[in-house]
Amino acid sequence: MSSGDLLSIHPTELKFPFELKKQSSCPLQLTNKTDQYIAFKVKTTNPKKYCVRPNTGIVLPGTTCDVTVTMQAQKETPPDMQCKDKFLVQSVVASTGATVKDITPEMFNKEPGKAVEEFKLRVIYVAANPPSPVPEGSEEGSSPRASLSDNGNLNVSLIDAISRSLEEPKEKSSEALSIISKLNDEKTKAAQQNEKLRQEVEMLRREMSRSHGGGFSFIFVMLVGLIGILMGYFIKKT
Repeated sequence: MSSGDLLSIHPTELKFPFELKKQSSCPLQLTNKTDQYIAFKVKTTNPKKYCVRPNTGIVLPGTTCDVTVTMQAQKETPPDMQCKDKFLVQSVVASTGATVKDITPEMFNKEPGKAVEEFKLRVIYVAANPPSPVPEGSEEGSSPRASLSDNGNLNVSLIDAISRSLEEPKEKSSEALSIISKLNDEKTKAAQQNEKLRQEVEMLRREMSRSHGGGFSFIFVMLVGLIGILMGYFIKKT
């Protein structure tokens, strides 16, 4: 805020959202710091480009006057978005009870013994639609993101995709547990079969021992060898 003996002016710079072929406006507030009537006048270096309403007026003691500066639609973008235009706000003490009709150009002439305050304001262009820092939509390979539809509800398809991605690990885990359970069952069955074969071999050995008085026949040896091969097969399978 610029502050003098008569007026406080806000803002100190006129910032206009710049967009080709569209008007834009900037507010200006003039606050009377005195207990007197203050007359003001707003000038610009480029009067054809701007419209100031009101460009002259009276600010009553302790009050604020709102001024709107409108920039006409522009056909070209200036280099580097720079603007050389400037504004000048002049203010002077007016007679008590003065109105806009009492304002004359001569009131703002600088004369000995007459205080005329002046404030210079520069113009700054601001991009009307700055680029978003976050790219729209999800990039290739990225996870789906929930978004809002026009009616404010979450996109249902994206929610379904997220739900499926969360359920897939559970399904894979269940499948792995099922396979492990089957392998354990087969291992148990193989162990039971091996134990059964061992018992049968032991019984056969005892019977052959009793029938032959402790000797072993060639057939018995072949039978034991065959059973051993079968037991080895089941042990490898487990």
